[in-house]
Amino acid sequence: MHTFEVRTPQRECLTDITGQIERALGKAAAQGGLCTVFVPHTTAAVTVNENADPDVGRDLLAFFSELVPRSWPYRHREGNSDAHIKASLLGASVQIPIRDGRLVLGTWQGVFFAEFDGPRTRSVHVVVQSV
Repeated sequence: MHTFEVRTPQRECLTDITGQIERALGKAAAQGGLCTVFVPHTTAAVTVNENADPDVGRDLLAFFSELVPRSWPYRHREGNSDAHIKASLLGASVQIPIRDGRLVLGTWQGVFFAEFDGPRTRSVHVVVQSV
């Protein structure tokens, strides 16, 4: 397992972590298999989406803000219930196939760390299973 940190600059943002995952994959030296990316946080998530146009990320964050508003009569007293819900909607992990030592992603795909309760320093775990 390889772990790296992500420092998020604001309360909500998407950060492309594809490069850090590929570096972890290089250290594992797996030519084929499966890469699991896991975020051990309840107010952050990980997702695969388009990394060519930054408006896609902005649209995702805007949509989540409309879908799960920050001000609603939540019972959780910390004031970050919306972050918990958004993180649950995206999920704490993704799995990506490995072929020829590389992540098998589509032309426009990247892996994003989704922050919903920043700014913070977060951890990302990468587990490589080779075949």
